[in-house]
Amino acid sequence: MLFILLPALLGGCGKIRGYSGSGGAAAETGPAEPRRFTGPAGETLTLPGIPERIISSAPSNTEIIVDLGMGERLIAVDTYSLDIEGLNRDLPAIDFAYPDAEGIIALKPDLILASEHNRIAGSDPFKLLRDAGIGVVYIPTSGNIEEIYRDIGFIAGILGVRGRGEELVRTMKETVDRIGAIGAGIGERKTVYFEISPPPHIVSFGRGTFLHEMLELIGGENIFSGVTGWIAPGEEAIAAADPQVILTNAVLPENPGFGGELTDPVKEILARPGFGEIRAVRTGAVYPIDADSSSRPTHRITRALQEMARAVYPEYYD
Repeated sequence: MLFILLPALLGGCGKIRGYSGSGGAAAETGPAEPRRFTGPAGETLTLPGIPERIISSAPSNTEIIVDLGMGERLIAVDTYSLDIEGLNRDLPAIDFAYPDAEGIIALKPDLILASEHNRIAGSDPFKLLRDAGIGVVYIPTSGNIEEIYRDIGFIAGILGVRGRGEELVRTMKETVDRIGAIGAGIGERKTVYFEISPPPHIVSFGRGTFLHEMLELIGGENIFSGVTGWIAPGEEAIAAADPQVILTNAVLPENPGFGGELTDPVKEILARPGFGEIRAVRTGAVYPIDADSSSRPTHRITRALQEMARAVYPEYYD
């Protein structure tokens, strides 16, 4: 199970939570002439003007919309966007694993900014909405930081605030370039294991992911750099690689073994059977990384990037 799918595909009843039939106010009035776009996933989309009533189906899209200053145009979001800083918590929340087409149509959206995670087995869950004349565009999962820049620029353009998108990207690039310059000067690189999900379903990553690129930027060496994409490594493979540092963004369920409180993922790794001889465990070099900013491919990854840098190389980044 991919870490980025965890918030996107956990199921529910398919209804719209908090739906009252009213939406958000438009920030500004768009032009009347049609606007034609080619989305990052390759589909074409024609809108009658700048969309004023938007539904976001993924936290990554929602974060970008909010930080572009367009949060007032959101009339509904996915259930996992509700904790995003700056978002109106009273918005209707939709379960996009089983979207309620009739309820969505009743909201009268101009645009649905969807995610590739909304497609299940290649199907298009928004076909009925397209047939009803609602604009739908898919934003694919970014595999690297350059694609995150692309997605921010596309969303800003479709919302009619291209300049704000350019500023968001510029600010993000400043942090990425600053950290990358320091990382490039680190001679003796530490080996790092980054855990997304703990046992019994361990998830990590190799090349072709934005988290791998982030590890390389800070000057780290991913112990799974020889494989590609999101992976499910065995505990034996992790122990055999003997990483010098372990990072984790896992959010663990309640575990009575740890006093009935939310399990501390660092504590769980340090106590995990078979991990006692790993260098990172022996030296206590196991660190938590913010889950949201490290799992959503948006400009907010810079927070996780800085946390990763300080955890692995405090002598360079503090």
